Amino acid sequence: MGRSDSNNGDRKSGRQGGTFRKKNSARVNARVNKKVAPKSSNSNEIRLNRYVANSGVCSRREADIYIAAGNVTVNGKPITEMGYKVKLGEDVRFDGRRLNPIKREYVLLNKPKDFTTSGRDEHGRRTARSLVSKASKAELKPIGKLDKNTTGLIICTNDGEMAKRLNSPKNGLRKIYHIELNKNLRSADLKRIQEGLPIDDRIVRVQDVSFVDNAPKNQVGMELSSSRNNIVRRLFEELEYEVVKLDRVVYAGLTKKDLPRGHWRFLTEQEVINLSMIK
Repeated sequence: MGRSDSNNGDRKSGRQGGTFRKKNSARVNARVNKKVAPKSSNSNEIRLNRYVANSGVCSRREADIYIAAGNVTVNGKPITEMGYKVKLGEDVRFDGRRLNPIKREYVLLNKPKDFTTSGRDEHGRRTARSLVSKASKAELKPIGKLDKNTTGLIICTNDGEMAKRLNSPKNGLRKIYHIELNKNLRSADLKRIQEGLPIDDRIVRVQDVSFVDNAPKNQVGMELSSSRNNIVRRLFEELEYEVVKLDRVVYAGLTKKDLPRGHWRFLTEQEVINLSMIK
């Protein structure tokens, strides 16, 4: 019997040929009153699996698995109960690491020219933050810096821990740039860059540098992991070239595919996991 049939049958009285028997109104009202009595709730509580997921460890479904396995503790005690609720401010840990339940969000922006990556520009200049302001209610900050004239990929997030890791010069983060110079690059200078060029008495090592296929010789592709400020421009200035255009086309394995200039997108769950593995 379908739901509509069942409901129609319930509405029939005994006189109409149905099986419904009229009940004492006082008892019905008492039962209804008991059923609709409001339940007390605590807005300061959150389900443990959501707490873990919001902390950026894993998805909520995966959190259930880790909770059942005893990987999560609350105030020092392992919790394996499904649906367990915790209060904000309690000591919740995953494999010994304390969690922060504020939902972490990650946005990949293809930054246009003439936008700064500084926090709030006091001189009225446009900022990368303004481009992603509608992505989240959280305050998303760019990881690292791209100067005003450099275009390309940058991640904006409220995950301070990830920002710290990705900014570390020790992580060997992969970055690829498309560079346009004011004149053709000589093969001898290309070789000097490949061998390592000293900037401020420190050798800058690049992973790869080459001419761009099917393009004039003033266009170069470069892969490097250095996090030093304006290092690409400074490399070519050392060799007496001017960088006319500088575009970061790959950042930490992320590309500009289907992401026009000035647009942003949320990182996928797998992309966040990949970034979390960078030490």
